[in-house]
Amino acid sequence: MSVDWSPLWLSLRVAAISTLLALLVGLWCAYWLANRDFRGKEFLDSLVTLPLVLPPTVLGYYLLIVLGRESGIGRIYEAVTGGPLVFTWQAAVVAAFVHSAPLLIKSSRAALESVDSTYEWAGRNLGATEWRVFWRITLPLAQRPIAAAAALAFARAMGDFGVTIMIAGNIPGRTQTVATAIYDAVESGQGELARMLVLVVSVTAILILTLANRLNHKAA
Repeated sequence: MSVDWSPLWLSLRVAAISTLLALLVGLWCAYWLANRDFRGKEFLDSLVTLPLVLPPTVLGYYLLIVLGRESGIGRIYEAVTGGPLVFTWQAAVVAAFVHSAPLLIKSSRAALESVDSTYEWAGRNLGATEWRVFWRITLPLAQRPIAAAAALAFARAMGDFGVTIMIAGNIPGRTQTVATAIYDAVESGQGELARMLVLVVSVTAILILTLANRLNHKAA
């Protein structure tokens, strides 16, 4: 049986990019939620948590409205790139980011809040700026649980189906991820192909979870 592995490679690429974006955005958001008191903090926390509880189709619908060709963001993206964002592999990255970033943010916030503030106060008393305290003290002390959270976010992004199929579609060779490829294989009666892809995804997920568990264990 000839297996097209392009959906798997696309899923890995999408998951890697979305996890990197989640780290960049998520660490900033987690830092503010963990260390700052401001008006609207609980509302922001609710917005961060919302993708964890909403059905994926609802998230996909929101993204279609926000990123579609008739939206402001959609028009700007098309003007810059020459093509629409929806139903592209870049849209799959957005879907994976929205689906996985909340998990990373919530876990990173907990990790940052667990850091002994004595070390941070010592750094400030020695004249370090808040930026330097974060990068030289807080982040190194919380790096293992944050790395574990990133691994879990990667696994979650790689397995996204509902949000991805809503805004990226299921175009073979272009936007078909491994999750949508499995769906296609089952629907078309290609049981052997579906089992092969399911096995590969399951083994990959187990390896990622094992890594995350080891990181959490070492951080404890």
